Amino acid sequence: MKKTLIIGATINPSRYANLAAHRLVKYGHEIINVGIKSGEVAGVGIEKPEMIHSNVDTITLYIGPQHQDEYFDYIIQTNPKRIIFNPGTENLELEELARKNNIETIEACTLVMLSTGQY
Repeated sequence: MKKTLIIGATINPSRYANLAAHRLVKYGHEIINVGIKSGEVAGVGIEKPEMIHSNVDTITLYIGPQHQDEYFDYIIQTNPKRIIFNPGTENLELEELARKNNIETIEACTLVMLSTGQY
């Protein structure tokens, strides 16, 4: 199972980040919720991007590129194996920074990847 950090986690059940958190847990993946508002999603609290987690396989992004620059250092320090840029989160600057740090980047949908067994 792949420890997954969700950037843009939200308690709003109509948001894809919320659905992804529930689906990841359903498929047996450990999740870390990171967002700007407090709360809990899929039984896991939402935290601020302060604590650097270890052994993170995947970071899945649910925030637009206009909000990502403040997360660059946090993402690189977390050092995941890969970053999934969900639709609307694509960011060439972050993708290049990730590649320079030997982090795989994927432009895809976490929910589709889970449902098709590609996760």
